[in-house]
Amino acid sequence: MRDVERANILFGGRRAALAELEIALRNVSGSATMLDVGTGRGDIPASAVTLAESMGIRLRTIGIDMSLPLVAGVTTGNDHVLRGAALALPFRDESIDIVLASQVLHHFTDESAAAFISEMNRVARKRVVISDLKRSLIAAAGLWLGSFPLGFHPVSRHDGVVSVMRGFLPFELADLVERATGLRPQVHRRLGFRVTTSWIPG
Repeated sequence: MRDVERANILFGGRRAALAELEIALRNVSGSATMLDVGTGRGDIPASAVTLAESMGIRLRTIGIDMSLPLVAGVTTGNDHVLRGAALALPFRDESIDIVLASQVLHHFTDESAAAFISEMNRVARKRVVISDLKRSLIAAAGLWLGSFPLGFHPVSRHDGVVSVMRGFLPFELADLVERATGLRPQVHRRLGFRVTTSWIPG
């Protein structure tokens, strides 16, 4: 997970997620809540709080992850952390202002990915935000080569390449969201072979 956090910083994952979150936060005033699904070490929520503060917003974050070691041992990035499943989020309908998934969606099969998006849409009150990888042979090769001088663990190196090749082209991400929600979102290409999208839940 430390390798993932470093990759987020170096290869644009954090920057891409924050760029899309900024769009979501423009329609918020005062305070808001955010759920980060698959929160990992909580680096994205921690940065999101700083971004929100710069916009005059108090953002309270909740992280959810299936990994017991993460939710038990890494709690500094979120106000609250709990263990739970992405396909059955333990929250009421429209109970969280912003629901975020950063580099999580590509881990699901096509059908379960649609179910995950539908579940995020159910819980969100103001905005759903997805930030993920853009599928690219160039990005996969670059990550593989760059992982050696960066000292990434072999598992991180392998999983990183697999993750890139499971990423999305922009139209694929838009199609998936539309199939899950009936809404056609705008998808943004971001630096570092990233794609992001967000929409008002319906």
